[in-house]
Amino acid sequence: MPTAIVASRKRGFAVPPMPHHAAEPQHTIVFDLDGTLIDTAPDLIGALNTVFEREGIDRVPVEQARLFIGAGARKLIERAFAAKGRTLSAADAERFYVDFVSTYDARIAELSRPFPGLEGALDALAARGFRLAVCTNKLERLSVKLLDALGLSRRFAAICGPDTFGVPKPDPRVLAATIAAAGGSLRSALMVGDSDTDIATARAANVPIIAVDFGYTDTPVAALGPNRMISHYDELLVAVTDMIKDAPRVASQSRGAP
Repeated sequence: MPTAIVASRKRGFAVPPMPHHAAEPQHTIVFDLDGTLIDTAPDLIGALNTVFEREGIDRVPVEQARLFIGAGARKLIERAFAAKGRTLSAADAERFYVDFVSTYDARIAELSRPFPGLEGALDALAARGFRLAVCTNKLERLSVKLLDALGLSRRFAAICGPDTFGVPKPDPRVLAATIAAAGGSLRSALMVGDSDTDIATARAANVPIIAVDFGYTDTPVAALGPNRMISHYDELLVAVTDMIKDAPRVASQSRGAP
């Protein structure tokens, strides 16, 4: 298994422009994290409700809060307050964010687990020479800590968050930079995600995307127009290989061409 590369941001680092390299034989498969690789909702929502209880605020129901996940911790907090008909000042939002990150960090893998079939799917992809990476809106250090705790980080050539390059999804530059950090190219990459954020990111980068339908989204992913959809990780290898065989048509769909 390859050792994971954490593409840490350096002072003065600029997100590289999206390159247009010639196609490479080794494809890169880039995964979202929350709701795609790992069911992190129990720990994310548990941390959120712990913070709320300390503040004397009613807990958020788990099934409702699952739909708030996917755009990072700040957006999770904002959506939870909006659901209660409340808004936060900038100072309170920052205070809640700091408290939430600290609380979540302390329990990051208590209940979070890979989705069924994930490890077998990663094994199958790696055995066929695919390069694997993670592009998430979770902070880089928390992403690495979670994947380390679950014994998964060494499977990925790069693990990148919004702080890695200074931009979050759906900015396509973070996907392009993640692919580059993993040693791949946009022309030979696919993304796997669960939400409108992931689909918008992939589409903006002209990267085909496979959507999982078991993640965190209030809009069914089928309605968001992914190139392909799967309901279990047992289906991933076939979906990936079929998309590579059909690359010209899939690329055209990713660009929104008729």
